[in-house]
Amino acid sequence: MSSIPASLGTWIDGIAGTHVPVDDRGLQYGDGLFETILVRDGTARFLAAHLGRLARGCARLGIPYDDDALRADVARALAKAPPLAILKLVVTRGSAARRGYAPQPGAPRRLVTLHATGDTRSMTAGVTLGIARTRAATHPALAGLKHLNRLDNVLAAAEIAAGDHDVLMLDVADRIVSGSSCNVFLARDGRLATPKLDSSGVSGVLRGIVQREAPKLGLVVQERALSLADLATADEVLVTNARIGVVPVSRVGEHAFRSFELALRLRGHIEALDA
Repeated sequence: MSSIPASLGTWIDGIAGTHVPVDDRGLQYGDGLFETILVRDGTARFLAAHLGRLARGCARLGIPYDDDALRADVARALAKAPPLAILKLVVTRGSAARRGYAPQPGAPRRLVTLHATGDTRSMTAGVTLGIARTRAATHPALAGLKHLNRLDNVLAAAEIAAGDHDVLMLDVADRIVSGSSCNVFLARDGRLATPKLDSSGVSGVLRGIVQREAPKLGLVVQERALSLADLATADEVLVTNARIGVVPVSRVGEHAFRSFELALRLRGHIEALDA
């Protein structure tokens, strides 16, 4: 049995517990997906968007998805949540009847953990990013999915320097992909651009919320290939994920940014949303 680290609460297939069978395919092969959800005052932020992405990911991997069971898991965790917390949902293909990569019929496994988290309001003063030496893995079949195979992100996160919030990751063609744990947007002349994630990277829920909400503020958002040259000519850079929301960037490597206007407008608008 494999033990899960201590948290505010841990449930496995709806039952409180901290051990997963060692033959679970999520452990053996990274065969599964996960969601990281901010809980604020008893509410799981953008829950429908998170469960929708999880359902789409399960469909792509051929893992059965049980919306009712997952919503029950969320409700169980929310009953124990402090005012600010992180809820992590993991769905694996479950235990394997025999060894080997080939998927086999069987019940998926749900792992739910609840963790304390801190306030991110101080980040509105701007965060700094380094540039990772580790390249983002290129795999079009898995691009966009928040799957459990995250070793390139692990290696990149190990490069984060003291004082930096994250590192920017490039692919093997020197295109910007994301941070190790966040998506990135560049702003220039009042327009936003975010990297296309058709060959690598995770399509974050907050990235999608920005794409949905920015036009309501009169902002154009485009997905396209971005490079460090684009970074050098940007007016603003902002990063997003479920925990931090929308956060302005004050420096990436040697490039400093003094304007936070669009980032803070988007942050204020999205923070006020109910879903």
